[in-house]
Order: sequence, then structure tokens, then C-alpha cells
Amino acid sequence: MTIKHKFGSTAIPSKPKRVVTVGWDDQDFALALGVVPVSTREWFTQYPTYPWVKKELGGTKLPTFSAELNFEAIAKQRPDVILAINETVTKESYRKLSAIAPTVVQSSAYLDEKTPWNVQTLTTGQALGKSAEAQALVDKVESKIAAAKKAHPEFAGKVLAMDYGPDKGQHWIAPAHDPRRVLFDELGFATQTVKEDLSEERLDLIDKDVLVVVGATKPAMLASPAFARLNVVKSDRTLYTSFDTPLAGALSYSGPNALLYALDVLVPQLANAVDGKTDTKVADLSNQS
Repeated sequence: MTIKHKFGSTAIPSKPKRVVTVGWDDQDFALALGVVPVSTREWFTQYPTYPWVKKELGGTKLPTFSAELNFEAIAKQRPDVILAINETVTKESYRKLSAIAPTVVQSSAYLDEKTPWNVQTLTTGQALGKSAEAQALVDKVESKIAAAKKAHPEFAGKVLAMDYGPDKGQHWIAPAHDPRRVLFDELGFATQTVKEDLSEERLDLIDKDVLVVVGATKPAMLASPAFARLNVVKSDRTLYTSFDTPLAGALSYSGPNALLYALDVLVPQLANAVDGKTDTKVADLSNQS
């Protein structure tokens, strides 16, 4: 199997048995295909406890090497293949990783860390010798998204802003096609024009049809007068989930099984947010487990 990518191509001579993932979310795609990596990039420490992850692990531990690239630790795992798709890989880091094992990085068709979930699933399937299984997963997720869109045509064109990891008056607004908000894009929601860093003074720029806050509880957000006075907040069109919840993890990792989980949780509350009825309450997902 030969996989083309931004630095050329990588040949994988046989179906790998020892897989190391170094992209932020690459483990989620490998696990969805039934492959437990021998080591992974550390990100959310509670990751092994997420429902879709626990199911795939089946009691097996999921080792991590560190939150930073540690070439020595990676080499010690004697991998057959290294997945580094959702990572900003430089030519130098690619050279070092490739010296350890065949390394798969993203295509030149996408910006670093912006590979669409379906492309990442199929690429991971190629690398692991599981292309048919990968296509089946993509079809399953896309079918569920299509069903949700058909059931909720009211989502189409509504502007949804995503505030990711707000902290101490600073807000990071996820742009269109960011993997962490791709599910909302695919459900038919439009994206706010502002993106990335935003101060409290300009929160009016995300006062749109729907607001999704990832990484903070509802009480914590409402403690900010600037946030609390937004119409999208006062009219109960805002969804909240803290980083302690599986939902926040599902949106952050965005593998196929994570997206299936997120759809079950989010679609009913998104429907409540846009139905225009004052007596329909949007559930607080900050403590959802």
C-alpha cells in the first residue's frame, strides 16, 4: 500500500500490527477501525473513559507517550506504522518520524490539522489495511447526518457560532471547516464571519442564531456580564459543555464513532434551540456524562 501526502508518499509493505499515533486525534480513527495503538499522543486525559472509546478498548489500556512529540519514546514502541495526520508535521519532524517507521501525514490538499473527518477515516483505513471498514464507517456517519438534516430542515442556513475553550475573558471562535465544528457545518448550519481570537468587548459578533460553548460550564459563562447580555444567551439558544464531558471530547476528537455519539446528544438540543418556542428548554450539557 502506498499513500500520497504533502511530503510525497509512504509505502506500507504489510498490514501493520504495531501502530503509534502522534496526531492529536489519530487514535480515535484507529480505534474506530478496531486497532488499539501501542502508544498515542496524550491530549484529553479522560479519553479512555469516553463511551465509544471504552467499547473499542474492551478493557485494554491505551498507553500515551506525552503531549509533545517524543521521538525517543516513539522509537521504543517499535512501530510498524506511524499515523501523524492531525498534526502540524514539518519536513524535519517527518524525516525523524520516517526514520523510525513508515509515517502517514496529511494530504497537501488541506491545511495542517484541517483534514476532514471522512478523508482522515479513509486515509487511516488505507494505512491499516482496512479500507472497506473505513468506507463503511464513513457511510454510516454520513447516513446519520443526512437523516438528521432531513428531520430538521430548520437547521439550514441558521448561523451557529462555536466558542471553544473560553478562558478569562478570551474566546476562540472556531472557523468554518475546523474539525471541531465540522459536525455543525454538515448538519446545515452556517458559520459566523468572525474567527479565532475574540475579546469580551466584541462578543456581539457571535450573537447569532445559535451559540455552542465548548470548554466551560453555563454558570461560569453567565458570570460574565458581556456574555450574559447576548440575545442568543438570554433567549436560551446556547448549548454548553465543559471539557470534563464526553461530548466535548467527541467534538474535539471527531472520529467516526465520536461523531455518532455527538449526533445523539446534540441534535435534540439543537432542535430545541432553533424552534422559536419560548417554552422549549435547551438542556445544559455541562455535566452530561
